[in-house]
This record gives sequence, C-alpha cells and structure tokens, in this order.
Amino acid sequence: MLSILIPTYNYDITHLVQEIHEQVSKLDIPYEIRCYDDGSTNETIITSNKTINNLVHTSYHILTNNVGRSAVRNLLAKDAKFGWLLFLDADIIPKNKNFIATYLDAISPKSEVIYGGILYTKEKPNQSHLLRWVYGREREALPTPYRQKNSYVSFLTLNFLIKKTVFSKVSFNEDIPNLRHEDTLFSYNLKTKNILVEHIENPTYHLGLEESDHFLKKSLESVDALYLFLNQKLIPKDYTKITRVFFKLKKFGLHYILAFMHSIFEGYFNRNLLSKKPSLFIFDLCRLTYLCKLYAK
Repeated sequence: MLSILIPTYNYDITHLVQEIHEQVSKLDIPYEIRCYDDGSTNETIITSNKTINNLVHTSYHILTNNVGRSAVRNLLAKDAKFGWLLFLDADIIPKNKNFIATYLDAISPKSEVIYGGILYTKEKPNQSHLLRWVYGREREALPTPYRQKNSYVSFLTLNFLIKKTVFSKVSFNEDIPNLRHEDTLFSYNLKTKNILVEHIENPTYHLGLEESDHFLKKSLESVDALYLFLNQKLIPKDYTKITRVFFKLKKFGLHYILAFMHSIFEGYFNRNLLSKKPSLFIFDLCRLTYLCKLYAK
C-alpha cells in the first residue's frame, strides 16, 4: 500500500527512518521505506545511514552520481512498489507518533495529493541560523485553513502523500537547473491538471536550518529559477506574489529603478538579513530588486 520515499544528501537520516519505521511497522499494511542517497561525500554520514538496511522492509541505496533533487525524487517514485507514495525530506521529523496513521486515515476515494504541513521549533536558534528560522515560521508554517484556501501555492514537497498514478502525470521537472523552486513548478503542474491537493494537520518539524548566508544565497538562486520559469513560460506571471508585484512595476518601467536600488543597497540588505533582527520586508525587497536586476540586463 505505502512506499515511504526519502531522498538525502550528506544528511544523517537514521533518526527519521527509525521513527517512521517504528510507526509504520505497528500498522497492518504492506509498506516499504526506500532511501536514496544522491551521491553523498561525507563518509561518516554514509556509514551511519547504511545501518538503515538492518530494518525490515527498509533500504538505503547510494547513487553513483549527484543527479539533483528532481531526478532523485522521480527515481524513487519509479522504483516504488506500492500505490501511495509518501515523500519526506531528510531534514524533518514528524511532530506526532501517529503521523503515518493520520495520513492513511485521510485517504478517501477522491484523494490524489495530501500535504501535512511544516513547523519550526519555538526555540530561537543562534544568529548564524536566524534568517531561515524567521522565514520558515512566518512564511511556511501556515495554519491548515489558510493552506487549504491557497492549496497550490501553500504546498511544499518536504512532506506529502501522492498516488503513484497521479505522480506519473506530473513528476518533477528534470530539465530545469538545480536552482530551487521545484515546489513552485510542481504545484503549478498539479493545478494545471486539476489535481486535488488536500491540506491536513499532520506536520513535520524542519530541523535542517541552513546558515543565514547560505539561505540568502539559495533564496537569490530561487529568484534565478523564477526568472527561468517565466522566460520559458513554465509558470504564469501572476502565480507567485513576487512575480505579480514585479510585473506591475515593469508595466511602468519602474523595475529599472529597483534594479539600480539592488546594486546600491545590496550591502545593507546583507547586513540586515544576517543580523540579530532580520527583516522579512528587507528580505522581500532584496529578492524583488534582484529580479528587477535580472530583467534590466
């Protein structure tokens, strides 16, 4: 019935797999836990993860090359034995001990995709990891009713259940560069195919907080991805908030001013976002002006 699929790269997933295995093995269902390592280089982590193979119906497979987030997920789905696929990111842990059972109970005859949500711990991390924590709590850890009203744009791929037959219709786009925002493209593909996305209260904690400077770099890479998606017409102009605002500005030629603003204030943006009190307004402005800069070239 259930294939639990976990892609990983240089991350120790033993605690996650042990927790998931403990939960699912108590249920009277056929299952497998399939973990694919996307070419990790950390031998200590690899050695630890290999112990996963000692668990029944559980496997840890190391790919010879790093194929990227989209390709490794597609490969997991292709190799999965069962009709329902539960995708879990490596750096999460379920909030509740009935996490697997809650997903199974949510399945109805009309179910196609079910998203359980994400949480961040209440404890504030140190300054070097603060930006990711602030962003996650404010922009990703959204109440279930809000997510349901915005079912596609509120969907994240770190914790979701999908029918294998549905996944074969959408899958992850392997032609795009490994620049982030694969969630956005995947959710838009779900929307265009009128695939129902249900939102339930079944969250996981996101544990793998990147350092703020790394997260900021990834966030700008995600803007590069949006720029690519727009140019290739993979998503419409109004699909995300940042692109909606950008094209309103561009209509009046104001994007040239904001592009110049990015060059002038980039240092200020960085200082604020790496500080003890990072501002999400500055974060949004940094990303928006960077998108303007890309279009002003």
